[in-house]
Amino acid sequence: MPQNKIQIYVTGGTFDKEYNYITGELYFKDTHLHQMFERGRSTLNVDIKTLMMLDSLQMTDADREIIIYSCKKSDFERVVITHGTDTMVKTAEAIAKHGIKKTIVLTGAMIPYAFGTSSDGFFNLGAALAFVQTLPHGVYVAMNGRCFPWDNVKKNTATGYFEELNP
Repeated sequence: MPQNKIQIYVTGGTFDKEYNYITGELYFKDTHLHQMFERGRSTLNVDIKTLMMLDSLQMTDADREIIIYSCKKSDFERVVITHGTDTMVKTAEAIAKHGIKKTIVLTGAMIPYAFGTSSDGFFNLGAALAFVQTLPHGVYVAMNGRCFPWDNVKKNTATGYFEELNP
């Protein structure tokens, strides 16, 4: 497995949502990841693949199987998954049950990247990329500048922050 390349899987979530100024609805078009890497002046060796563009509340077990299969089959030892925050921990758990010998980090955003400087997506992506390069094999959730093992994290729906289950 190549040691220095990072596989990035796009699954949708708020991270990649667009805003329809006429209807006021959020929708999916294309991923913003390519723009983000260019804007961030990244020199990382990455391979970006879009697996799906879904709101995570609409993600099914079959969709999670696609993510798991993709993680298993990736030629790379490091994987970052952009994912909706509502079911990110559920997907992390599903991946972890397969014991994949890679470092897999899920991240997302509470505010779409398309909203500009108010989005946390840019920051969360950067943190996830740093964590995936330094952590041992395992499945993690990277949000709000922190990284959590998949089995010690929850989304606090009252505050919108991710936090430890057992601090």
